Amino acid sequence: MSLSAAAGTPRVATVIPARNEAARVAATVRAVAKIPAVDLIIVVNDGSRDATADLARDAGAVVVSHQRSRGKAAALETGVETAAAIDTREGRAAPRHLLFLDADLEESAAEAGDLIAPVLAGSADMSIGLLPAQTGGGGGGHGFVVRLARDGITRATGWLATQPLSGQRCLTREAYQLARPLAPGFGVEVGLTIDLIRRGLRVVEVPVAFQHRVTGSGWRGQVHRGRQWLHVAAALARRGVLPSARAVLGRRTSSDSSASRDSSASRDRSAR
Repeated sequence: MSLSAAAGTPRVATVIPARNEAARVAATVRAVAKIPAVDLIIVVNDGSRDATADLARDAGAVVVSHQRSRGKAAALETGVETAAAIDTREGRAAPRHLLFLDADLEESAAEAGDLIAPVLAGSADMSIGLLPAQTGGGGGGHGFVVRLARDGITRATGWLATQPLSGQRCLTREAYQLARPLAPGFGVEVGLTIDLIRRGLRVVEVPVAFQHRVTGSGWRGQVHRGRQWLHVAAALARRGVLPSARAVLGRRTSSDSSASRDSSASRDRSAR
């Protein structure tokens, strides 16, 4: 199933959820502004306690704030609602496509043009960014959230995702509407992938030279991964997929190794 855009080339609205990202959000916004197809940048300030909102606004973004943190999925929904309201106010014939980016990409966010290209060309309904090995220190994770997400997506759809938790995505407005309601919290990416593939939409993975902050190995990092695991497991359960013993026990399989090699080689992968 192909969800082609209306006549003419739609522009792209970028939605950036941000919480306490004062050190990085301005650089990310300025980098996204360099992408020719992007003409609207929305930063959703999700209950930040720092200057995230002011710095994003000064960098040129439209800023919408949650008074308290409501989570990533809610921030994305707020951003899309804002983009839709702006489209309506402008009387646009074709709604803007959507680009979801993390706030900590900084200058590398300018590379998102590669992620947008398949959607603008009409060859994909959603594209997922494959990130290269990250610099600036390794993370302290053990891959158990990735294994849970990858295994769940494969069991739900038959598709093997290389980086199932990648939050860097571009999709048509029609695809977004078909995926609503979004899975809450950190389950949003897994839910998006499963829901769109199950509906027969075209999902592709695209290597993009993004760099972002890697979650550390301290207790805060481990708590973050624990929350991720719970959110992903809940998103899978709502879609009729319970965690397998392999995902729960953290056993690495040949499919995990294969996907890791594919990521290292930056190979395009698609679900059609």
